[in-house]
Amino acid sequence: MNRFIYRFFRFSYALEQSRRRRLTTGGLIILLCLIISATLGLDSTQNLTYQIFTFLLSILIISIVSSRFFAFRFSAVRILPRFATVGVKLKYRLVIHNKTNKIQHNLKLLESFADPRPTFKEFSETPEPNEEKRNSFDRYLGYYRWLWLIARKRVATAKAIDLPALPPNSKTEVVYEITPDYRGVIRFADLTVIRPDPFGLFNACVTNYLPQSLLVLPKLYNLPPIKLPGLRRYQSGGVALASSVGDAEEFRSLREYRPGDPMRKIHWKSWAKVGKPIVKEEQDEFFVRHALILDTFLNVKYSEILEEAIAIAASLACEVQTQESLLDLMFVGHEAYCFTFGRSLSHTDKMLEILASVVACQDKTFDSIIPVVMERISLLSGCICIFLTWDESRQKLVNYLKGMGIHTLVLIIQEKSTHLENLDVKSLTDQLATFHLLKLGKIQEELMKI
Repeated sequence: MNRFIYRFFRFSYALEQSRRRRLTTGGLIILLCLIISATLGLDSTQNLTYQIFTFLLSILIISIVSSRFFAFRFSAVRILPRFATVGVKLKYRLVIHNKTNKIQHNLKLLESFADPRPTFKEFSETPEPNEEKRNSFDRYLGYYRWLWLIARKRVATAKAIDLPALPPNSKTEVVYEITPDYRGVIRFADLTVIRPDPFGLFNACVTNYLPQSLLVLPKLYNLPPIKLPGLRRYQSGGVALASSVGDAEEFRSLREYRPGDPMRKIHWKSWAKVGKPIVKEEQDEFFVRHALILDTFLNVKYSEILEEAIAIAASLACEVQTQESLLDLMFVGHEAYCFTFGRSLSHTDKMLEILASVVACQDKTFDSIIPVVMERISLLSGCICIFLTWDESRQKLVNYLKGMGIHTLVLIIQEKSTHLENLDVKSLTDQLATFHLLKLGKIQEELMKI
């Protein structure tokens, strides 16, 4: 039964997309009136409703036939920015080349994305957020879950725009606008030029395949100034991690070469003078380094709480990188990852790219992130933890960080109606760890209290 429902939804979605593209609102009204008049006019001896049916059918046939004579040839270039951001309307340029010898009027342009229909496995195994609020019939059919998955996989929404008059054999630049609703990759498929028939009932369409993709970054929250505690630590291989701002490795002295010294430290002018290898000695590097631990451990692929955690991580990482420090982003997806940003290593855009691609970890436990933290514990000055819940394993990690003398900021995201409602964060806060509870739906307000 579930597979039948899935196939019905797939067919209905394709039919609806074709209807939206071809049939205007006026055409839909005419079609409904046509069906009603056909039903009421079955007995032509009793009423004259069949005449209305004949009239409406004639108009609709004329509209459909006239659309077949739309001879338009065009090409297009889509000029996209490097990124988009969730919730921020994206405007970009399109260059339309009219390849006909006639001026074209009354046209519309529509962007189409790659097929967003989920697979049967995704449809059957992915729960919709707030699905528990639906009645049992809605949950069984999964219609709202289908619509939600379509929107989630499509990533953005687009509406048709009116085109200006297109001169013959010339190029015209227009501005298109879409709204990114979710982080991920927007996969553009084709561009369609639409012209309604003289009655405005049926659209003639000419489509050009123009595949492109655009990465949508997580949304960003406004944050108050955050000063993370922690002392400077010695960084092994400091010159590779130091930037031109402060703490740059400085020359200290010269000495004879020792086996194992790197070639880059050889002072060639001194070698030429004394006739034997001479190397430069430089001061050690000490600067601030923080860890940002992102909790991704969920038993579902898509979740509002994970999206909020990623948005908070992106906002915090952008804030921390305005300070003169290093930031280690740690999370577990298909495997454990640790990426270092700040100073001369990497820029904020790269970090946001990584966060835009984070997926839920469904097949591992929270303990799988601990080895990643332990590997860099001696380098860390402080730590930010973004947790999706609070339990024994997460408490164990925080206690370990405190035991190592690492100042820790712990942000716990609270879903509605969970056991965290009774969590007393004030009792957990001490000299080395500060706790904050962030409620879904009030994330921005809660962040401003940090």
